[in-house]
Amino acid sequence: MATTKLPACGIYKTTRALGEVPAGRLVYFHNHGEPGPGVYLPERWQGNRAEFAQRGFTLPQPYEQSATALSPLIEEGFYRVREGFYCCPKKCRRFEPGLLVQLGYDGTGESILFTPELGQQSLTLPTSGSLVGRGELGKLERLLVAEPAAKESNPRTAYGQQH
Repeated sequence: MATTKLPACGIYKTTRALGEVPAGRLVYFHNHGEPGPGVYLPERWQGNRAEFAQRGFTLPQPYEQSATALSPLIEEGFYRVREGFYCCPKKCRRFEPGLLVQLGYDGTGESILFTPELGQQSLTLPTSGSLVGRGELGKLERLLVAEPAAKESNPRTAYGQQH
């Protein structure tokens, strides 16, 4: 039996339809399992992070060809702005160097930056953010934030961890 080379488990945007999943959708790709590799659609957002459905859609065969419809996205999570930039050509919002931001995505896989705010005893996460182009994401540096382990029933074993 030939070895199948598939992308890593993680979040992607579909560039063309994959069976019942249309182009231009945020998905979680799981590269192993029964009956085969598949994609999961987001059901809801919690803390500006997508929570994906328990049931997904198996990739059409041949799997390697179907997987070319997946465009990788950088992980949701917390980042530090390395190099300042504006959210858009209209310059609605400037993200200054050193600023703490949270990266999330909408259902179409467009990137959204949220700016956490420091309260008296904790950081609060806003419920709205700024759409930013994928090109601006290279100006961010990933921050590691400790989190409790996620439920095993989720396609990803823990937020931000891939298996």
